[in-house]
Amino acid sequence: MEHYVTIASCQLNQWALDFEGNRDRIIESIKQAKEQKARLRLGPELEITGYGCEDHFLESDTYTHSWEMLCWIIKHPDCQNILLDIGMPVMHKSVRHNCRILALDGKIILIRPKLWLCDDGNFRESRWFTPWLRPRVVETYYLPTFVGDSLSQTQVPIGDAILQCKDTVVGIETCEELFTPSSPHVDMALDGVEIFLNASGSHHELRKLSTRYGLIQNSTQKCGGIYLYSNQRGCDGGRLYYDGCAMILSNGALLAQGSQFCLRDVEVISATVDVDTVRSSRFQPSHGLQGVTRPSYERIYLDFSLSSFKQNFDMHNKPTDGQPIRLVSPQEEIAYGPACWLWDYLRRSRSGGFFLPLSGGLDSASSAVIVHSMCRIVTSAIKDNDQTVLADVRRIVGDPNYSSTCPKELASHIFYTSFMGSENSSKETRGRAKELASRIGSYHVDMSIDTMTRAIVSLFAMVTGKTPQFRSRGGSQAENLALQNIQARSRMLLAYLFAQLLPWVRGYSGSLLVLGSSNVDESLRGYMTKYDCSSADVNPIGGVSKTDLKSFLEYTKDAFDMPILQDFLDATPTAELEPTTENYVQSDEVDMGMTYPELSMFGRLRKIAKCGPFSMFNELIHKWGDHLSPTEIASKVKRFFYYYGINRHKVTTLTPSYHAETYGVDDNRYDLRQFLYPSWTWQNKRIDEVAAKYEEHERRNKDQ
Repeated sequence: MEHYVTIASCQLNQWALDFEGNRDRIIESIKQAKEQKARLRLGPELEITGYGCEDHFLESDTYTHSWEMLCWIIKHPDCQNILLDIGMPVMHKSVRHNCRILALDGKIILIRPKLWLCDDGNFRESRWFTPWLRPRVVETYYLPTFVGDSLSQTQVPIGDAILQCKDTVVGIETCEELFTPSSPHVDMALDGVEIFLNASGSHHELRKLSTRYGLIQNSTQKCGGIYLYSNQRGCDGGRLYYDGCAMILSNGALLAQGSQFCLRDVEVISATVDVDTVRSSRFQPSHGLQGVTRPSYERIYLDFSLSSFKQNFDMHNKPTDGQPIRLVSPQEEIAYGPACWLWDYLRRSRSGGFFLPLSGGLDSASSAVIVHSMCRIVTSAIKDNDQTVLADVRRIVGDPNYSSTCPKELASHIFYTSFMGSENSSKETRGRAKELASRIGSYHVDMSIDTMTRAIVSLFAMVTGKTPQFRSRGGSQAENLALQNIQARSRMLLAYLFAQLLPWVRGYSGSLLVLGSSNVDESLRGYMTKYDCSSADVNPIGGVSKTDLKSFLEYTKDAFDMPILQDFLDATPTAELEPTTENYVQSDEVDMGMTYPELSMFGRLRKIAKCGPFSMFNELIHKWGDHLSPTEIASKVKRFFYYYGINRHKVTTLTPSYHAETYGVDDNRYDLRQFLYPSWTWQNKRIDEVAAKYEEHERRNKDQ
């Protein structure tokens, strides 16, 4: 029983550069950990500064204020008699490092720099930090003078060391190090480490949590050990949403899991574990043989036990039982992730709400339903007596006594929608938009933009002496496209006008954030007008595929009791920018020359499989060859890359979007590619050559 240790991991909704707020949330998490009788508390990566400071990590102020906050935390009366693992940046020998600070009873025990940095996808850590790159090397770090004076310390060890407590051994692994081929936990386990701490800044991405869990589970199954995983939660000022899910595992079994989508600023999970079970799991001779042949880590010896004397002789103190992992469906991830992200953006931007151009189509309906989901989550938090959420709601709606727990009532204060119709709009889309707005409870405005667009065309005619016409009325392709773009861009202008003035119309103060509603597939193909109503302040669905959005609405139709969503699902996707005739109804997929599922495939092959035109064609021959000829596949690939190339410039002005999809096109953030492309002449020649050979091979087989 003396080997029972209670340990805690937390997830915090930190905000980049919010030093005092971050400090207070860290202290609160330590208090909660102690209330749960934990003797060790692990926090998320770079929690003092917030993970997303980016180029602010190049500023000396960031390091100075981090030390000031650290001193405040570890000297705080509520932060004593517990081993603390706190994340912050540290400069050593004029080199910047992403570090973990291990502290106990007002003293720094160890500074552990990150060994391997994350430099793919959304991350550019090596722009701001240098990896330690020296396993098992420890040096002396001289504390800044004001820190030394505050803590009565002059120097502390910095490097890749482990902590030898009186009853167990603790090792540190930071975020990316878990994902590397040769993870530090393997060597640490072979050197006797029994408890592994991993502080992370891992963002949400559809279908990603199972990968994260699988890595931790596999590490503790193979090596044995107790693994604490901590993570940021919320939006700390950028496109990413950190989805929490702190975890504690022992020998492959999940003992505790934090929530994935939640509005609580501080959440602490804990577990009681028998470290003897770790020792028993390492009985294989191979473990011992490999352990004695590996070099040892430098140990930092602590006169401290993670097991508590009082708990040792408490007959009710027992190890935490295992539990199954909680994984939600991609549809639920879309419902809750972007909704929580929108709430953080709304409350921290000090805006009065959201304005959404509601077209009656599937995309804008998805954005509207995500806002509805946000209202459901917020009002649920109010029901649960979350005073932080209630205070934010009261400030946003401008009512110090507001206490409603009805999502529709909340939406009536903070959500504004508008159908911006034209002579090309159908009564069906207008009706769908109005009914959805009524169901959600938004303040809805129905208007016609024809007067505005006619004025623009009249001005052009007066200046040039020529009046453009739609294609169906004898106009050229250039005229037809220009008349469509006038409508689209007019809506963007009106959206910002109404977002600024509608609160004033209702006697409210403040202005609104304009929401976008273009999906990742349309951005990939460039099927949108530059600076149209897809241009907004933030876009909750900009990183989600059309296919996933359809399944999301299928889910929320029943889960949120919104039968009107079936009408959106049944409708043909259309921009409604051209006149409808007996022989022509505008359709998105016809206009694009490809279906949305095909676009998703192109996106995954381009980004995830890293395919150019030629290798993409070779992949699709085997994926689509059962229903398309090689020539047809070649035509589709060439068409995709043609439009991708000529429209790539549009992504340079994309609205900041919630990152959700692995083939996102966020320019110079997640997707680093040029925006001026040559023609794909040579690539297309090679595709045609190989397609012809496939066709010839098929003909010969038929002739035999």
